[in-house]
Amino acid sequence: MVLEPGEHYTTYSRFHHTKPDPQELASKLCIPGRGFVLNAEGTPRKLLRKELTTLAKTWSVLSHSNLAPTSHTSDLNMDRVRLIYGLVMKIDMDLGSIISDQISQMTQSNSSKLGFSALISALCIAQGVVPDSLTFKSLSLTINLAYI
Repeated sequence: MVLEPGEHYTTYSRFHHTKPDPQELASKLCIPGRGFVLNAEGTPRKLLRKELTTLAKTWSVLSHSNLAPTSHTSDLNMDRVRLIYGLVMKIDMDLGSIISDQISQMTQSNSSKLGFSALISALCIAQGVVPDSLTFKSLSLTINLAYI
C-alpha cells in the first residue's frame, strides 16, 4: 500500500499488519478458559466459533455475511480473528477498503460465488436500475440469537 502525503493508515490497518498477542485476542473474543487451536509448532492457527463469546459470535456472523463473505463459517482463520477483534474492540477501520479488497479477491479467484449481492443491488437501485420482482427479492431471515 502506498500512502499519499497527508494520508495515514487507520488504526485497524496498522493492527492488521502486526503480529498481535494471541492471549490478548483470546481474552477478548473467547469464553474464559478457551482459546486457539494450535498448529504442530504450537502457534495459534484458528479459533472455533463455539469458543467465542456471544458478542464475538455476533460480529463473526455479520462479518461472514457482510464484510468478508465466505462459506466456511465453523472456525476463524487469523485474518478473520483480527477483523472480529477490531470490531469487538471498536478499533477505527475503513470498512469501504475492507469490502473493496474482498470484492477484488473474489474477482481474481476462480470461484463462481457472488459476494455483496445486497450492496450491489443497492448500488444498482441508487443508479436507477429498474428491478423486476425476482431480482431484488429480500430475505425474510431475522438476525437474532437463534440465527447467530
